[in-house]
Amino acid sequence: MIDFNDPKFVADPYQDLKALRQFGEPVWHEQMQIYLAACHKDANDVFRNKSLGRIFIDKTPDFEWETFNWLHSDSILDSEPPKHTRLRSLVAKAFNRNKIEGMRPAVERITTKLLDQIDSKVKSGETFDLIADYAEPLPVKIIADLLGFPESEEHLLRPWSQAIVKMYEVNPSAQYQMDAKKAAGEFAEYVRNLAALRKVNPGQDLITDLAMVEENGEKLNSHELVATCILLLNAGHEASVNAFGNGMVAALERPDQSALLRDKAREITETAVEEFMRFDAPLHLFERTATAQTQVGGVTIEAGQKIAALIGSANRDENIFNEADELDLMRDPNPHIGFGAGIHFCLGAPLARLEMGVSLPALWEKYPQMRLASQPVRRPTFVLRGYESVEISA
Repeated sequence: MIDFNDPKFVADPYQDLKALRQFGEPVWHEQMQIYLAACHKDANDVFRNKSLGRIFIDKTPDFEWETFNWLHSDSILDSEPPKHTRLRSLVAKAFNRNKIEGMRPAVERITTKLLDQIDSKVKSGETFDLIADYAEPLPVKIIADLLGFPESEEHLLRPWSQAIVKMYEVNPSAQYQMDAKKAAGEFAEYVRNLAALRKVNPGQDLITDLAMVEENGEKLNSHELVATCILLLNAGHEASVNAFGNGMVAALERPDQSALLRDKAREITETAVEEFMRFDAPLHLFERTATAQTQVGGVTIEAGQKIAALIGSANRDENIFNEADELDLMRDPNPHIGFGAGIHFCLGAPLARLEMGVSLPALWEKYPQMRLASQPVRRPTFVLRGYESVEISA
């Protein structure tokens, strides 16, 4: 059975995931005490099955975990109806498509600024880091701008976020747990103070909108407001950073796909972004818990048992995708489930698509001859799959 912490598996999980799909049904993983849904139809069902809930269980009940616990139990991601319905409805009123499309000028402005900074390196004969110089700061700056975080304090956000999301990995280490507790406390206190200021002095930012939004007499309470802001930052940039980095490396390693981006990046941007999400998924595993006995792929899941949608595996399912192991930036249709499905479909998907839709053609139009300058460095994690560093020669 798969060892999710094996460095060889983390480096390239796809052959092992392919073997898992050959069972044709969810498989029990004894070590993790969880069913693994590797096929597209089963993983999709895990997302959509109303008897499978996103149930957050508090970490060891000591004071240090208190903030981490409510940041999850009071968020959209880790709640189920009716609480999830109320939260999503309130958040969607503030974080709607018009609000997201209104971010386009900011995305374009920040993209241009980052490319200008990169150009200073390029003109000096240096390489640039696709992750640190471009893919990572763009979504962080966008979310920070959206929420109204001071630009001078943006540097705090990514480390807090990375410390918290490492808890989503399989068997997080003691150090990861310690870092997550500390980051949760500091991040929550920071957002709580900002929200308090916005209630006294409203602005044009999303924190203000979330503090003021109301429906049927319902508003977000203090914990829900803070949890929502932190979720928007964590989920709102992790997918963009990893999808962009993973997709770009895959394209740069394939001359035919690089040529497509070099010659007509703007023309194929829409399909390229979806293929980035499919080919080397930024999120590989998402858990659900059975709230009642149910079936997935012919396998009975008892109440209380867990099942995980293996998103990266589902997105390589040969029964759904022609030449599933090949990168095809013009693939259409592309029914990947990189953003999830059902009631937990990613609320930030339109923003992630906007960010990549602007930044991808802008980069290729600026540096049509760019290439990998060295072997990209992978993050040593499976659930959130991405690169630590990708050096580029332009």
